[in-house]
Amino acid sequence: MSNHRIILVTGGARSGKSTFAEKYMMKLAPEGSSYYATAQPFDQEMKDRIIRHQQDREKSGFAWKGKECPLELPEQLQQETSHYVLVDCLTIWLSNELLAVEQQPDAEQLLADRIDQLEEAVKSFGSRGTVILVTNEVGSGVVPAYELGRTFRDHAGRLNQRMAALADEVYLVTAGIPIELKSRMVQL
Repeated sequence: MSNHRIILVTGGARSGKSTFAEKYMMKLAPEGSSYYATAQPFDQEMKDRIIRHQQDREKSGFAWKGKECPLELPEQLQQETSHYVLVDCLTIWLSNELLAVEQQPDAEQLLADRIDQLEEAVKSFGSRGTVILVTNEVGSGVVPAYELGRTFRDHAGRLNQRMAALADEVYLVTAGIPIELKSRMVQL
């Protein structure tokens, strides 16, 4: 196995994606890894959730180097000097980016540009290290009732497809069970 690869972990909410991604990184990089957390504490419930995640990582005994990265993900990846990074999660980063530009007349293009920048940063980092990207699968639900929800869902679907195309490995986690998808992918 190469020390330079891109790994995508997807699944529904509370499916076990983060747990799988963290355990996989611990196996790949026993000396430690950077951990990019993208959530922003907008309310008390999210603050509590972030604290629980941080405490869980501390209790693991693994050398996580935590970085809060709600908006600057492409820039942080470009500057990263370690060889291992776990990003949790891409869809939260995307929603942060969408909320940052939603009132601008060219919001769709700005969001598309940020996804392009992330793709380039992931490619670049993947050529010199290993990155595990956690993301939510949002395409299995109903069509959102509001324009902002549809915009998010559409961009998240495109983002996930682009990251999966870059990835050396893609895992779907359902009910805590990871299944590798990329090796089972049908070639047309």
